[in-house]
Amino acid sequence: MSTLVVACSLQMREDRSELDSLHRLDSQAVAAVYDRYFPDVYRYVRYRLGDETLAEDIVSDVFVRLLDAVQKRSGPVINLHSWLMGVANHLVTDHIRQRYRRPVERLPESLADGSPTLVEEVEQREHERSFRLALAQLTDEQQHVLALRFGQGYSLEETAAVMKKSLNAVKALQFRALAALHRKIGGRHE
Repeated sequence: MSTLVVACSLQMREDRSELDSLHRLDSQAVAAVYDRYFPDVYRYVRYRLGDETLAEDIVSDVFVRLLDAVQKRSGPVINLHSWLMGVANHLVTDHIRQRYRRPVERLPESLADGSPTLVEEVEQREHERSFRLALAQLTDEQQHVLALRFGQGYSLEETAAVMKKSLNAVKALQFRALAALHRKIGGRHE
């Protein structure tokens, strides 16, 4: 048996044990799940939304939904990580839809000395805004693949597992997403 197969088998047993403890609502298991998965889920949400405080709120909602689902016996059965990332994706998508219904742009409370000049800050914000606008014009699936690959640093294989797609489908989706993003950003600066 190859090392990869053994490692996958051990990981599946570990995941199964973790899920069993979670379904028993063992407080130590709940804390361990939170500690293990919070960083990944947070990075993903932070990358998609670009707001630390909002990302923390949404990630908290992800774990609240996990506990609700476990109590109702409808939580994850096989892959807890994929389930959490799927819920995070849905919550981010819902938030983005609500934000477009009521757009709000935040202004900084103060500009501290030693920070970039006002012109530099405005240029940086404009670049970020252009990027976010272009990213928002991509499909949810394209945003999801870019967030996993570049926000989370997932490999193609990990991304395929989370998205429940074949490796070639993820490669094609990523290629189309990057090409579309390049066209949208390039079109603004011409």
